[in-house]
Amino acid sequence: MSSVTEIFGSMVFNDSVMKERLPKEAYRALKKTMSEGRHLDPHIAGVVANEMKNWAIEKGATHFTHWFQPMTGVTAEKHDSFISPGIDGGVIMEFSGKELIKGEPDASSFPSGGLRATFEARGYTAWDPTSYAFIKDGTLCIPTAFCSYGGEALDKKTPLLRSMQAINKQAIRILRLFGNTEVGRVNTTVGPEQEYFLIDRGLYEQRKDLIYTRRTLFGARPPKGQELEDHYFGVIRLRVSAFMKELDEELWKLGILAKTKHNEVAPAQHELAPIFSTTNIAADHNQLTMEIMKKVAKKHDLVCILQEKPFAGVNGSGKHNNWSMSTDTGLNLLEPGDSPQENAQFLLFLCAVIQAVDDYQDLLRVSVASAGNDHRLGANEAPPAIISMFLGDELTSVLHAIETGEQCDSVGKTEMRIGVHVLPSLPKDTTDRNRTSPFAFTGNKFEFRMLGSAASISGPNTVLNTIVAETLSQFADELEKANDFTSSLNILIRRVIREHKRIIFNGNNYSDEWVTEAARRGLLNLKSTVDALPYFIADKNINLFVKHKVFTKEEMYSRYEIQLENYQKVLHIEALTMLDMVRKDILPAVEGYIHELCDTALSKKAMAPQAACQVEQELVTRLSALCACVYSKADELDKALIQAKSRENTLECAVYYHHTVFALMQEIRAAADEMEIHTAEKYWPFPTYGDLLFRI
Repeated sequence: MSSVTEIFGSMVFNDSVMKERLPKEAYRALKKTMSEGRHLDPHIAGVVANEMKNWAIEKGATHFTHWFQPMTGVTAEKHDSFISPGIDGGVIMEFSGKELIKGEPDASSFPSGGLRATFEARGYTAWDPTSYAFIKDGTLCIPTAFCSYGGEALDKKTPLLRSMQAINKQAIRILRLFGNTEVGRVNTTVGPEQEYFLIDRGLYEQRKDLIYTRRTLFGARPPKGQELEDHYFGVIRLRVSAFMKELDEELWKLGILAKTKHNEVAPAQHELAPIFSTTNIAADHNQLTMEIMKKVAKKHDLVCILQEKPFAGVNGSGKHNNWSMSTDTGLNLLEPGDSPQENAQFLLFLCAVIQAVDDYQDLLRVSVASAGNDHRLGANEAPPAIISMFLGDELTSVLHAIETGEQCDSVGKTEMRIGVHVLPSLPKDTTDRNRTSPFAFTGNKFEFRMLGSAASISGPNTVLNTIVAETLSQFADELEKANDFTSSLNILIRRVIREHKRIIFNGNNYSDEWVTEAARRGLLNLKSTVDALPYFIADKNINLFVKHKVFTKEEMYSRYEIQLENYQKVLHIEALTMLDMVRKDILPAVEGYIHELCDTALSKKAMAPQAACQVEQELVTRLSALCACVYSKADELDKALIQAKSRENTLECAVYYHHTVFALMQEIRAAADEMEIHTAEKYWPFPTYGDLLFRI
């Protein structure tokens, strides 16, 4: 095997490759486009395209594709070969600057939420030069944005890029107020920790629910689950280790900074964590990571499950979004400093995040809302649906001292005045971590823990970037007009702490006391997707995104409709799958076991008329009652699905699925899981939880 340094980025048309292969003029022009967002001259684009093609062919590629991220939550690609007709019936290999910059996939078949009619098929993909092209499965993949003929964003990348532009603009304004003229750009950075399950492919293929919905709709708890905490950070099984080794190698080839791998809490659950990247690249890399996880698992006769809660009663999978802000000069804006100036700047950016999270807690909740994540939020492995921030005791005490003017223990006898007298030196790890907090400060970044494992990180980070951009904009508007910057800065920070401290909570987010306290503070508790989604199109949120040119009003309504429709479709598919499993598999299997029990009882009576058949009789009675319950509830579920179609309003229909369809599904599951417990193993038609979680 080649060394890591040899294979890392070997399938990426990265900076070192461009510098080596491109003429100096073309390289400099492309770098300006990447760093400053300038348009690329068509002639230069042609030069870049030709060298990109030659490099890709040398690597074995025969096709190219504009790789994009529509609002399906997964990636899309249409492949075209490099071949063009040559003389004498032969072919030549061509790839033009025009083909590099723009593609035209069919836009009508992707979710648009009403932005496009079915007959309006034209859509465009536009090259994103800030994310390097790469080779995957013999195809040159060019990361692109996806928009409609009318210019509306039909993807997740375009709003993310817009939000990065918005926060850069506002952060630069703040830095200039502190006298920093060297910084040219502020980027948000993300390191998304990815949790996932691995199960045996043969067992997976015997479960219709996993095949169709990626979660188990039925399943009694096994005798052992995660109670002993023996799987967490435990020795990695040989089969899983082989998968992880190959996964690392495939990710490294694509320049993905896969760093950490370990067993997670639940049996068969694992985690991969990368090193931080610029948010746009991190989003691209995370989509690739999920795709490659599935491909590599298949080669090892495994299945990688990314659904948020595939198994009831054990931990679900999340995606911890570690978010920060950094300058092109290497400064982390969320890292405390040593000098008064550095600490004043840190505190202002910290206050911007605090106010943003408080003002737009609804948007953060919406950004992680999905049918799958509804099963996970509030359970023992995930934060509750209430948004709050964890800052730790030391930083919280500093903020309290600033607000009140009282002495802070960390400061000693020095009066605390921002930017005048010395603030305490704040080390990165000022306190313990809080795994129950949705949004926790961890030294120089915030860990947003609410994301579901299958989700694209683009949506939550688009929201994070935009809400912080808005708060920074408000701060800059105020401070740019100030006659005395230091005094105004002091007043602003104190006011923000006083008005938004309700969002800070360092305790146990799982406790019932916190639910009561959060309500007293006026914090939202949006427990389900249907509770959360209407907030997305609230006037204040529409005004926010329109102001910063991240979404148009029409684009926001389209995403609202898409998410509601997706919620309905997911539950509809799950309900149909449940009905299929009940009628074709579970009821026939249990009735077969009941028949055997009756035959056994009759045989006993035939051989000895006085023989006791109490066990058989009790089992037959219990299972017959459960069968009748499941059969009856299945009919109710069938009728409920028909009723759902009559609801024309999208929100009303989604609410009906949540309150009626899902409730019936839960009742059916409860009865079926009890049947599993009392049915002989040879009759039960599916691999059990014990099989799925422990047989790898």
